[in-house]
Amino acid sequence: MHPTETTTPAPRGAAPADYVIIGAGSAGCALAYRLTEAGRRVTLIEFGGSDMGPFIQMPGALSYPMNMPRYDWGFASQPETNLGGRRLATPRGKVIGGSSSINGMVFVRGNPMDFQHWADSGAAGWDYAGVLPYFKRMETWHGDPDGAQTSPLRGTDGPLHITRGKRKNPLFNTFIKAGQQAGWPRTEDYNGARQEGFGPMEATIWKGRRWSAANAYLRPAKKSGLLTVVRGMARRILFQGKRAYGVELEMKGRIVTLEATREVIVSASTINTPKLLMLSGIGPADHLAQHGITALADRPGVGANLQDHLEVYMQYTSLKPITLYTYYNLLGKGRVGVEWLLQKTGLGASNQFESCGFIRSSEAVDYPDIQYHFLPLAVRYDGKSAAKGHGFQAHVGPMRSKSRGSVRLSSADPAAAPQIRFNYMSHEDDWTEFRACVRHTRRIFDAPAFAEFRGAEIQPGDDVQSDAQIDAFIREHAESAYHPCGTARMGAASDPMAVVDPELRVIGVEGLRVADSSVFPRITNGNLNGPSIMTGEKAADHILGRPMLREDA
Repeated sequence: MHPTETTTPAPRGAAPADYVIIGAGSAGCALAYRLTEAGRRVTLIEFGGSDMGPFIQMPGALSYPMNMPRYDWGFASQPETNLGGRRLATPRGKVIGGSSSINGMVFVRGNPMDFQHWADSGAAGWDYAGVLPYFKRMETWHGDPDGAQTSPLRGTDGPLHITRGKRKNPLFNTFIKAGQQAGWPRTEDYNGARQEGFGPMEATIWKGRRWSAANAYLRPAKKSGLLTVVRGMARRILFQGKRAYGVELEMKGRIVTLEATREVIVSASTINTPKLLMLSGIGPADHLAQHGITALADRPGVGANLQDHLEVYMQYTSLKPITLYTYYNLLGKGRVGVEWLLQKTGLGASNQFESCGFIRSSEAVDYPDIQYHFLPLAVRYDGKSAAKGHGFQAHVGPMRSKSRGSVRLSSADPAAAPQIRFNYMSHEDDWTEFRACVRHTRRIFDAPAFAEFRGAEIQPGDDVQSDAQIDAFIREHAESAYHPCGTARMGAASDPMAVVDPELRVIGVEGLRVADSSVFPRITNGNLNGPSIMTGEKAADHILGRPMLREDA
């Protein structure tokens, strides 16, 4: 199946592990914490390095780490046919904390109906009543600076701190008010009783720092003395017959073996998890054969079902000089950075996503399928270009695209990047939903609340009105929101396209599970970091054989 290679045991000093987890990202860190909390020995493999640099820990610097090869795998899609042949960036965290260390820190659980769909798709026990207790267990919710601090639907003593920005810039509350004037409700907590509406946005920020899965879970887990973190590249999962017993790892130029006495868990991301499964002989047999790999378990769902959120930036000039453009220069950034370094306060202590909205594209839709992030600056998400002058923008896009893509091997070489094809905008409904995004957004910015602030429409521009013109704008300007998921779909064990069963066990082999966003049957509303961490939390109880928590909302 593979070229003959000389392997050596794990480095001396690495304690024998009950469990080996591949990937110190959102789910992997949560899982490591809960397993060590239960007294189990865990070895956690991570290819990336330290997350302690200021570009990661300072929330206001979020555009930097996702564009730094030191922290990001640097993946890109294959040319996307429906987006003019563009290759879209697909950042994934290559660092302790994984993508929770390079993301925008926005915290969204998802809609209760998302999880009902999971359960209806064969993921028994993953309905809202089955996931709500894990969302609560994982968080300490700090409420609103000017409002409610407690809620029966929110957690009070979990490792992950969830906070809201102070919304000092008047544009944040103007966006919320404008949404109401345009005909939508206000929601006090989109992660609580009602997602639909406009309100304050929540973030994984605590005391002015990015509160990643590494800060929330991994550092406390290390204190147990039961966790060993090993740096290296996981090459494949090792089997005796059909039972996983360890991981082959490239470490400092050597090939070593890390063994697990109980199970191996893959938490390597929606991109790297299917790649690793396929390199290990789990995947579509015909595709594996093309790369000289013998199928141990023929699972055609591995690498299939790839989903993501696309978005466009609707940008406007500001009539008042109150936006972040004031600080979008070397001196301004320096002042913000110094204040954060000295006091962990100021603009650097916020991701600047402090208000948001969740709405339905039409009355025919059961629950919100459009998300808004508002930003008091007209700039690309990656920070590479800003409008010349004061402006603001809304990131907007549909939440439940019917398009599906794939992750496939480009080579049997573990160091080779996989081929990523999202097939963005390949379903006709995507275009209808995106046109609704553009037109609804214009209604919001045309509301009376924005009259004193809103100048000209920078992007797409007032001349873009017809369906064809809007479609051309989308084709040229839509960008990924960096929410890939679904490539190791959870479902009933009898489902030929499912990769893991509802206990996250890989179907067709033993001793192997997957716990990360790759198991999502369908993408959830909003940003995926929250559901990914929840998956790690719930996975721990499955692995430990504990009774599963349930709570009716």
